[in-house]
Amino acid sequence: MTNQREKEREISQAIIRFEKEFMGRGPLEARTFIIEDMILVRLKNVLTPAELTLAQADPIRRGRQLIKQMRLELIDQGRPLLTAIIQDILGLQVVSQHTDISSKTGEKVFVFTLEGKPNFDHL
Repeated sequence: MTNQREKEREISQAIIRFEKEFMGRGPLEARTFIIEDMILVRLKNVLTPAELTLAQADPIRRGRQLIKQMRLELIDQGRPLLTAIIQDILGLQVVSQHTDISSKTGEKVFVFTLEGKPNFDHL
């Protein structure tokens, strides 16, 4: 029998793999929380050294906006892969997916809403 923490770890590891393979660099830390019919994934330190330099060197924030826009466009291209990751692990359809990244802190979050609550007794 699989418990919630094991599934949260499995999702974190799968998202780290996605970030490394699809985005070219993985986070230094990832945490996943399953809350009712929602999944929250928090990634830390996802920006490259070049992106950090651009974000810190730009006093009018144009660099930060460019980084954020580029990263969000890339994630939009990977949306089907991310949805498949969650569906494969939990066996539930993903209803919606939301993401945001802070070009100031290098932190990224994903929120997935599911068709229902995972039943860990049957996974």
